[in-house]
Amino acid sequence: MPNEIDTETRGSQEQGPQLVAEPIRVLLLDDQPDNLLLRSTILRKYGYVTEAASSIEEAEAMLDDIDIAVLDYHLGAGKFGTEVAAHLRERRPQVPIIILSATLERRFGGVEDMHLLKGYSSIDDLVAALRSFEARRRGKPVVVDARDFFYSRINMAIGDDVVMEILDGEGNWQYVNEACARLLEHEREWFPGRNMFDEMPDLAEDWREILQTVAETRETYIDRTFRGLLNLPRKGEEWVWNVLAFPITLHTRETGVVLTARILERKSSL
Repeated sequence: MPNEIDTETRGSQEQGPQLVAEPIRVLLLDDQPDNLLLRSTILRKYGYVTEAASSIEEAEAMLDDIDIAVLDYHLGAGKFGTEVAAHLRERRPQVPIIILSATLERRFGGVEDMHLLKGYSSIDDLVAALRSFEARRRGKPVVVDARDFFYSRINMAIGDDVVMEILDGEGNWQYVNEACARLLEHEREWFPGRNMFDEMPDLAEDWREILQTVAETRETYIDRTFRGLLNLPRKGEEWVWNVLAFPITLHTRETGVVLTARILERKSSL
């Protein structure tokens, strides 16, 4: 079947009966060569053409030849990627702009379309954002699951060594981190939409009421004893958990629960 391409897609060409769109060209601006090389290499693997710039002057010379701009905020020497963003928005207002920063800045909120934190999960977030902008440009439906954008920040603050799940008050998974997915032996994509108590009925007696109570009362629950949470101990081992459950406003605006667990010690019995 022909690919769907809107009339604004630049550089489409005819090949037989099928229209094939040229790759999306992404401007990458960063004053650190290692960052430019890493992002360029990764994005090329996803099929994007990258134009790398290490200065404002280099970036602004490319503004007429790009489809999406990914600009680092702090460029050193008192210069910022938002300067390029302002010029690009004035010259070509239809081009999406993503600002990357190590911190969330209060002074953001200008002409940029999206701000992403550098560091944890930033590549996954960046690719998801590019896919969204690319689909919009080609006139296709934009379907982006915002949960990873929304909840990965919590995981970043808590730490990768902590098992973390985010559920609604009925026990339906919204998000799990990599530590939880490995522990339960499923891919992370398997969890959202499934119910923890349907998949792990042994937990229902203890944890169904706890999750509902935390969601309804917005209280915090702490359990410092092993209660069979997340999986059963292996034969000959006793796992001691420190479990914390606290309320959160979900992406649906309903109240849910962040459930975290850290192994404090693992004792082997003789």
